[in-house]
Amino acid sequence: MTTMTDTSNAARFREFKMPDVGEGLTEAEILKWYVQPGDTVTDGQVVCEVETAKAAVELPIPFDGVVHELRFPEGTTVDVGQVIISVDVAPGSGDAPAAPAAEPAPEAPAEEPKGRQPVLVGYGVAESSTKRRARKGAAAPAQAVPAQAASAPAAPAPVAPASAAPAPVAPAPQAGADARPLAKPPVRKLAKDLGIDLATVTPTGAGGVITREDVHAAAAPAAEAVAPEPSAEPAAPAAEAPVAQQGARETRIPVKGVRKAIAQAMVGSAFTAPHVTEFVTVDVTRTMKLVAELKEDKDMAGVRVNPLLVIAKALLVAIKRNPEVNAVWDEANQEIVQKHYVNLGIAAATPRGLIVPNIKDAHDLTLPRLAASLGELVATARDGKTSPAAMAGGTVTITNVGVFGVDTGTPILNPGESAILAVGAIKLQPWVHKGKVKPRQVTTLALSFDHRLIDGELGSKFLADIAAILEQPKRLITWA
Repeated sequence: MTTMTDTSNAARFREFKMPDVGEGLTEAEILKWYVQPGDTVTDGQVVCEVETAKAAVELPIPFDGVVHELRFPEGTTVDVGQVIISVDVAPGSGDAPAAPAAEPAPEAPAEEPKGRQPVLVGYGVAESSTKRRARKGAAAPAQAVPAQAASAPAAPAPVAPASAAPAPVAPAPQAGADARPLAKPPVRKLAKDLGIDLATVTPTGAGGVITREDVHAAAAPAAEAVAPEPSAEPAAPAAEAPVAQQGARETRIPVKGVRKAIAQAMVGSAFTAPHVTEFVTVDVTRTMKLVAELKEDKDMAGVRVNPLLVIAKALLVAIKRNPEVNAVWDEANQEIVQKHYVNLGIAAATPRGLIVPNIKDAHDLTLPRLAASLGELVATARDGKTSPAAMAGGTVTITNVGVFGVDTGTPILNPGESAILAVGAIKLQPWVHKGKVKPRQVTTLALSFDHRLIDGELGSKFLADIAAILEQPKRLITWA
């Protein structure tokens, strides 16, 4: 923890910016804050959970100190690189009240400790935020503005170096064309979504803060100059959350986070790679018997054994026999890139939407280790803790639509992959076995593949090999 001996607030307060927690992500939504102003934090401590376009991720802070300010409330979408939290790295120094000039006023240290305490504990949660510092480029909470006005006139000046010049706290809109308009983060996002320049909006909120109604008024083609009137419009809350009013005939749900990424990825995949889907119905009675036997095997103790495990192993063996399917089309270089490893993706339905984490180097895993990896993958996805790294670099995917009771589907390729196998429900059906109609466990497999690099023959052989292994599981040994 750094000890400060001078009066430089710029050195005393450190800011933590929204990092790129994935590969080229541009924004993330703050799901939950784990700290509040006034809390002590240490290097590596998780301070919040955010949702990116790929997953929910917990963010650790990289330094020690006391939380000074949370820049955005929960539910706000923040661009990568924006400051989300500021930390007082020298909370015991008492030199923050010093005047902005080099002259240390003796009265300031005596007064500021009283005014500083509400700043630490009052941001956005209590009326006691009587001397909350102005954020650079963001508005103070509405309830804090009257309190500041009621304070002694000299109070804003000592705290100015914390993050912004004190004078614009209330009168910023009149401070000149170069002053950034005051608006809360959700209002800024609304303006961005509507294509409104906040510098052109007339503020009506307390202390010159721009409100949602002001932004809507600026967006209305025939009502630019009328700011207070649009307050009767209830359209704004719809942008925050999918709230259905009683008797409403429709609900609008913002598309963001994982759901937005899914939509973009599926559209891109469907209209970039020429999909071909082939189907095969197979008797998996022997596979189901093998699953039952593996559940009793001591070598499989402590791991979950189910049909998906054997299907995954069958797919890995089939890739070994048909390595050309494990490839990707490089459009930029006009090359087919064959992968000599298999990162096996497993499509998982979660409350946030469909995600596809993958098991790295699945081709090298024994059956017990593959079972353990599948169990960890599913548990992590169910808890919403799948990391972006776990979803990057997949080469081929399995989607088990059979768990929903359907026979099969026509899956869309996960972007950057060449094949995806859909597994339908396993049902007891009449089946011709050894010349007689008998009840057998049957399922339907569907394989979608990129026809640019997998032609019909290769795709058919690959799918037929998977089916043959599931019909005769001993081929897991003879073909491996």
